[in-house]
Amino acid sequence: MSRVGGAPITLPSGVEVTATDGVVEVKGPRGALSQTIDPRITTSVDDGVVTLTRSDDERQSRALHGLYRALINNMVIGVSQGYVKELQAVGVGYRAALRGSTLELQVGFSHPVTVEAPDGIEFEVPEPTKIFVRGIDKQLVGQIAADVRAARPPEPYKGKGIRYVDEHVRRKAGKAGVAV
Repeated sequence: MSRVGGAPITLPSGVEVTATDGVVEVKGPRGALSQTIDPRITTSVDDGVVTLTRSDDERQSRALHGLYRALINNMVIGVSQGYVKELQAVGVGYRAALRGSTLELQVGFSHPVTVEAPDGIEFEVPEPTKIFVRGIDKQLVGQIAADVRAARPPEPYKGKGIRYVDEHVRRKAGKAGVAV
């Protein structure tokens, strides 16, 4: 039995889950999300607990069992608490600014790099070198944070670039004859 798929999901107060015709919808104080479910997985909601069961023990069914349980749990957390990714710009002159819902980055190019916020995502820039990506969809928050980081990933010699706050950048030594 799948250890992830077999675990029930307890719903926090204010979160509603409905499962009909292969679609699971989760509504909460921060918004609503929906996910289509493979027909091999059945979802039931009883007294604030969501349980998923699979139709057979085939390899694909076992994999989908854990996958959909994790996706539904992420949706429940998203609509109740939300997700945040923190990034920081490291480098002389590297900074971020918010222009409406667009993030404008000065990261060493001759032009500013802009990142548009899609629906469900908001940027916050409390300091010029700190960037917060917030939203209810875990996958979308992670993808947009990765897109922001891709504007100028950290380089290994000086460590300059945009990185996650908890990211460790492995540093390399420069040329052998130069004093660092």
